[in-house]
Amino acid sequence: MKIKIDKFVLSIIGIIIIAYFFPEWGTKESKIPIDTISAIGISLIFFFYGLKLSPTKLKAGLKNWKLHLLVQVSTFLIFPLIVLMFQPLIKNEEQETIWLAFFFLAALPSTVSSSVVMVSMAKGNIPAAIFNASISGIIGIIITPLWMGLFVQGQQTEFDFTEIYTKLIIQIVLPVILGLLLQRFLGDFAQKHNAKLTFFDKSIILLIIYKSFAESFNGDIFKTISIKDLSFLLLGVLALFMFMFMITNFISKKLSFSREDQITATFCGTKKSLVHGTVFSKIIFGNMAVLGMILLPLMLYHAVQLLLISTIASRMEQEYSNLQVNKEGEA
Repeated sequence: MKIKIDKFVLSIIGIIIIAYFFPEWGTKESKIPIDTISAIGISLIFFFYGLKLSPTKLKAGLKNWKLHLLVQVSTFLIFPLIVLMFQPLIKNEEQETIWLAFFFLAALPSTVSSSVVMVSMAKGNIPAAIFNASISGIIGIIITPLWMGLFVQGQQTEFDFTEIYTKLIIQIVLPVILGLLLQRFLGDFAQKHNAKLTFFDKSIILLIIYKSFAESFNGDIFKTISIKDLSFLLLGVLALFMFMFMITNFISKKLSFSREDQITATFCGTKKSLVHGTVFSKIIFGNMAVLGMILLPLMLYHAVQLLLISTIASRMEQEYSNLQVNKEGEA
């Protein structure tokens, strides 16, 4: 079985390298208005997100409530609680930043596009995947800042719920609502040009990542991170993913889900959205020097989830094909 490295993961690595060698483009003194471009880009991402949401499919998806409940509980409750258990082990400021980065990762909503694509590949419940991935992003607008407010508020005096939710409403909620209102007029256009819109989304994400890492490199935030520390971060991310995959799979079997629903539960309940993560990080953490560090576990998790889920989906697709061949042979 061939394991493909996602091109977007390679792009992230490339943009971090650029930020390392040319951090001055992303500093406050830079003449390039990256913050303004990012803010406009974020609003457009969620406007297009609203355009691509199908109200009909969302309504139809409400029927399978046990599956939806498992996915959302896994995403917004089990994930954060697991990371929360490790908070008493924090001994210094550096460990606190790393733990906060993992907690931010755990509090994020599930990703949309890759979840649906992987569920489709593995022959899972596609409508349920679309519903859960879509509704997760909407729930995350409320839940993620609430989770982070419990811990960021104690460290950052600038943390202000009013300001944060104002930004969320202006940059995310209103564009999504506008997109939904225009969905019946421009929905087909958005679906037709989905590939181009996805490219735009990823371009804005890369711009935000560049800005975050440029500021971190400029402030020498990563000087204390060794290859050994990075390896531990990667192991932590891998362990978190595998645990969540096993627990969602275990619960879905206990609930006697069909094969299709089990696939959707495990795939959607273990994913975390890099799109929402980069957007929320700008709003919640502002221009904090440690922003690059905050995003590091998320980017590692993004790479891990794409690599492992695509490999698992490919294996399930093969198993499904073999099963169909056997059924035809028996017939």
